[in-house]
Amino acid sequence: MTVLAMSAAEITRFDTLMRLDRGEIRVTDAMELLGLARRQVYRLLSRLREDGASGLVSRKRGRPSNRRYSDAFRAEVATLVREHYADFGPTLAREYLAERHGIGLSRETLRRIMLEAGLWQDRAAKRPRPYQPRYRRDCRGELIQVDGSKHWWFEGRGPQCTLLVFIDDATSELMHLEMVGSESTFSYMRATRTYLERHGKPVAFYTDKHSAFRNNTASAKGDGMTHLGRALYRLNIELICANSPQAKGRVERVNATLQDRLVKAMRLHRISTIDQANAFLPSYMAQHNRRFAKAPFDPRDLHRPLAIHDDLEAELVWREQRTVTGALTLHYNKVMFILVPSPATKALARKKVDVCE
Repeated sequence: MTVLAMSAAEITRFDTLMRLDRGEIRVTDAMELLGLARRQVYRLLSRLREDGASGLVSRKRGRPSNRRYSDAFRAEVATLVREHYADFGPTLAREYLAERHGIGLSRETLRRIMLEAGLWQDRAAKRPRPYQPRYRRDCRGELIQVDGSKHWWFEGRGPQCTLLVFIDDATSELMHLEMVGSESTFSYMRATRTYLERHGKPVAFYTDKHSAFRNNTASAKGDGMTHLGRALYRLNIELICANSPQAKGRVERVNATLQDRLVKAMRLHRISTIDQANAFLPSYMAQHNRRFAKAPFDPRDLHRPLAIHDDLEAELVWREQRTVTGALTLHYNKVMFILVPSPATKALARKKVDVCE
């Protein structure tokens, strides 16, 4: 035991006894400073000389109290509470234990037993984690939040499907909505291509850690980028993955709004298929933006037009490498492709090529 592990009172006691041992103070002075009898002072001084500072640490530290209830009794109380009063607080459970079972406990003792048994949570554990609001970006096109919302959008009239949502962080403006069968890499690629052709390139997309955007099982050998992530990188668009749903609260909140308002709007228009929904969404977006969009702090629009070298058809693809055999064949997706012999294909024999889907 070191001095660093001692309490403040024990450190004071150690300092006083060391001064007494060096002859700087008298025994009567030490008795007065410590509030102890002469016999106790000499007993502690003897411990200090034999064991050093650790001799002054209370021998009861780390040991259960002599007045502590036995483990069997505590287990019996926990079982009674679990069987009869599982949703009771300690104060109310204590009253019923005394009234119906003849067990008298203090509220604090019962609270500790319930905490140990997992039947109660203290206030710190119950208190929700605070998520402070993040300031909006200044300009339109500076940050676009993207998310997929799986829901019964057609209620009972059609299958469950997913709505891909693109919302501007600075203005809360719905930039693009697209109904798809499922949240996949290809559906995000199609929606992103439509977005870029309509609005241009934003500075950054802000998404969750869906497998379309982040390779959560990337090995140390790979670069960890997904097919969509690599395409956005080549298009000079930053991809930011949020660490929690609260971090991208703007798109999460609009999902809840759409699950209420859009569902009812499609019900009134008797929409029951994905194609009908996608034909209806542009007019709904315009109505929604008139109601909810806000003016940005900075009037500039940071969307960049597509450059001549930005080939969306070539970039927004599923791209994998394969090796062409000496017989001019390659295997991809459980299919063997046979290349037509020509000067161009013969030059690819035993070389790696990109297969784009």
